Amino acid sequence: MKKNIITLKEFEKRRAIWKKKIFKSDKIQKIKKKLYIETDKLNYSYTHNWFGEPILQTPDDIITQQEIIFKSKPQVIIETGVCWGGSILFYNLLSKVIPIKKIIGVDVFIPKELEKRLKKKCGKKLLLLKEDSTSPNLIKRIRKITKKYRDFFIHLDSNHTYDHVLKELKLYSKFLNKKNYIIADDTIVNEIPNQFYRPRPWNKKNNPKIAVKEFLKENKDFKLDLKLNYNHIISSCPGGYIYKK
Repeated sequence: MKKNIITLKEFEKRRAIWKKKIFKSDKIQKIKKKLYIETDKLNYSYTHNWFGEPILQTPDDIITQQEIIFKSKPQVIIETGVCWGGSILFYNLLSKVIPIKKIIGVDVFIPKELEKRLKKKCGKKLLLLKEDSTSPNLIKRIRKITKKYRDFFIHLDSNHTYDHVLKELKLYSKFLNKKNYIIADDTIVNEIPNQFYRPRPWNKKNNPKIAVKEFLKENKDFKLDLKLNYNHIISSCPGGYIYKK
């Protein structure tokens, strides 16, 4: 029997339809929300490793970041909120096939042993900066270090309060050029009940999603890429993927 072979173009068309149907399904949306709430109680997004270091992301968001980076080919990646370093190693692996020249990790605290391991694995392209991500001196330093580069990918994953994320969006969006992306992580906080089982200063009334809405209202040259959320089942970043038009 002859196989029914389709072209890649036709496959992409079908895949776009499948993704949209997943996103538009009320039944799936209800299941997704319930699944996120229940797995979050057991810290699901904290349970994965990348090359031996914890990566505090869901698999859906990791895959999506890879899609963005492959498509946009950034020369510089900036991550605020290094934590246990798994994301840094993820970006470093991508730099083997994409011409990423600098990976900059920003955090108020980075354990010395972790810093040693990350630098050993990543080499000279990695720069770790121990400072508040909204510090004017830090921004000035990053600007100086990256002045010869044009394309950026920025992942905001530090303090998830409204004030802090809005400051980060205003500061780091200035690095971006056309078709560059900035991700505001943990927008999911706006969609789920307050996480009393893990007390933190952000909640349904004080979170990155509200900051994103405010930022987009004031900055018309930026837009959400909602299609990136279409096929997500468990994502911490619904409505958090932003690009410069």
